[in-house]
Amino acid sequence: MKRLLVLAVSTLLVSTAFAIDQGKVFDDPEMQARYEKLISEVRCLQCQNQSIKDSNVTLAADLRREIARMIEEGQTDEQIAEFLVVRYGEFALYRPRTTGKTLVLWLAPFLLVLVGGFALMRVVKHRMSLPIDGESGEEG
Repeated sequence: MKRLLVLAVSTLLVSTAFAIDQGKVFDDPEMQARYEKLISEVRCLQCQNQSIKDSNVTLAADLRREIARMIEEGQTDEQIAEFLVVRYGEFALYRPRTTGKTLVLWLAPFLLVLVGGFALMRVVKHRMSLPIDGESGEEG
């Protein structure tokens, strides 16, 4: 029974070690480089902190195969990114495309700092115009 348990655990560990397909997918070095670049820029939707290049979950392997198929069909990087965004949302890309939503997200921190700086200047200016306690014109 103990040997069977060790065998089962060993089998599971070995299968996860071979899960990431590190081999070449394309014979053409340009297509391989493009493939490597694309899979490193797509977020693993299950792990969320890894690219699909580094992930060994089934969904990441499926996405790697899908991207390889799309490259073989001659689709551009933009078409592949559009496919991923339509299917999984903007979150799937590590570098989201520039749209109205992402522009707001990028500009909002700067606008908040400007508004905060303006509010701080107004408070300081107002406080400086107030009389200081004990300064009623009497010396002495």
